[in-house]
Amino acid sequence: MVDAAGCQLRRCSKMSSIVLYALLFFTLSVTVSQSKQPNIVFVLTDDQDVALFGYSPMPKAKALIGDVGKTFTNMFVSSPLCCPSRSSILTGKYVHNHLASNNSLTGNCSSPSWQKGPEQEAFPVYLKKSGYKTFFSGKYLNQYGQPGAGGVEHIPPGWDDWHGLVGNSRYYNYSLSVNGKEEKHGDDYKSDYLTDIIHRRALDFLNKQNGDSPFFLMLSTPACHEPFDSAPQFLKNFTGDKAPRTKHFNIHGTDKHWLIEQTITPMPNDTITMIDDYFRSRWRTLLSVDDMIEGVVNKLKAMGELDNTYIFFSSDNGYHLGQFSLPYDKRQLYDFDIRVPLMVRGPNITANSTSQETVVSIDLAPTFLEIGQTGQSPSGFDGMSILKILETETSGLTVGMEDLTPSFRLSAGLKHEAPPHTTSAAEETNDFSFRNSFLIEYFGEHMISVFGCPQYKNEGMYNCDAHCVCEDAWNNTYGCIRYETQKESYKYCALQDHANFVEVYDMKNDPYELKNIAKTAPPELLTKLSEELANLSLCSGATCHKKMRSLEGLN
Repeated sequence: MVDAAGCQLRRCSKMSSIVLYALLFFTLSVTVSQSKQPNIVFVLTDDQDVALFGYSPMPKAKALIGDVGKTFTNMFVSSPLCCPSRSSILTGKYVHNHLASNNSLTGNCSSPSWQKGPEQEAFPVYLKKSGYKTFFSGKYLNQYGQPGAGGVEHIPPGWDDWHGLVGNSRYYNYSLSVNGKEEKHGDDYKSDYLTDIIHRRALDFLNKQNGDSPFFLMLSTPACHEPFDSAPQFLKNFTGDKAPRTKHFNIHGTDKHWLIEQTITPMPNDTITMIDDYFRSRWRTLLSVDDMIEGVVNKLKAMGELDNTYIFFSSDNGYHLGQFSLPYDKRQLYDFDIRVPLMVRGPNITANSTSQETVVSIDLAPTFLEIGQTGQSPSGFDGMSILKILETETSGLTVGMEDLTPSFRLSAGLKHEAPPHTTSAAEETNDFSFRNSFLIEYFGEHMISVFGCPQYKNEGMYNCDAHCVCEDAWNNTYGCIRYETQKESYKYCALQDHANFVEVYDMKNDPYELKNIAKTAPPELLTKLSEELANLSLCSGATCHKKMRSLEGLN
């Protein structure tokens, strides 16, 4: 009995040790898991506006990101064109600091000087140094992969797994640089459709992760950029929809710069037909992005990584379809071209929350690096991290739809017109403490001759439609500031054209930018706005973070 009891005691002691070791291992595993830097997924669409119902065709994205995270109603880009905007996203800098002024090599888009300079300090470089496994798939910069930009052999620094599109957005018949080697694609949906390629390769990358390191994925889709090739299963979606007939649709812009004044109003019937077709086609391309977001979220959940992953969804610039009788494009200073979506889910973000803080594309890079705990100084960026806003509850849940801007109301599928603005309880809880002004910069492009429009030879015009309505020109070059507080909202734009034309809008009372008040606003107000434009046009790093003095009482 004694021996048996002793043996039993020894067995109990051994079992207790096993249990103790198991508990210790479990505790260490949980501690390691909790201490690991968060993962980040960044979905970037192309030309997805907010002003024309930008979120509406993407119910999965809204349910899987917005409804369980935070939606920003005042998200803007620093330039309304692909390459300058994407360069700002990558570097966290304004155009005047990274110097990628347009979509051409001569405009520094993925040029050798860009690659030797700003690209070396893009956010993925610091994430990789901080231990992140990094993955990129899709459109990078418009000139990427071209012979003058180093060809497909050039892999931008900071990326472990690289699948970069050569050139501008395409859905079929394109080439990818796959870790420095060219991969050609044709026109077969199953093997070539680019959005689906991005989706599948993101899942492949996730399959290779073993939990030892955090990861960053940038999924840069061609949608909803032209040529608007949707997946075949979506060709019949949205057949009854038309482009929104907003207050500024098919009207002639008055007291605006000459490029707006040269439009045809009312627009020809074939132009309106084309606009409606483009609207439907753009939405259809986004359905594949919606499926991709669902696939990635499901994969993260299966991996047990979803709760430790931030997912960002945004676009590189806005878009217009018939506003001020401009047929279709971007490049303009108005909100329909500079306001874009931003939804974020992740650790410590309150579900179904909303922020009215003014956020800009230059804020994404410093945000990623703060999430990644890289230690990179925020003073080196023109933008600022929004992590504190993401984790703040007071900026969200009480915001009513009646308090949102007209542009955001449109994106939510609400009425086209907003009620007269009054300060709400929701706005009282949001002090706009993050920033109250930011800069928009654009440098016009031109061609020597325009196909189909011989009258424009050597006139410096660009991007003209079948009726020779042009949407860009050499002197469509401007700088603007947006000033935004609870009580005031102004846009001040100075153009570098022959007339040194100025456009100023009271965005609180004129959200559709119908009335230019440059000639009627108080001189003190115009002086303050002009001074702020001059300051921001020269700012760098921390000097871009200074808040503008209040304009209250100057109107």
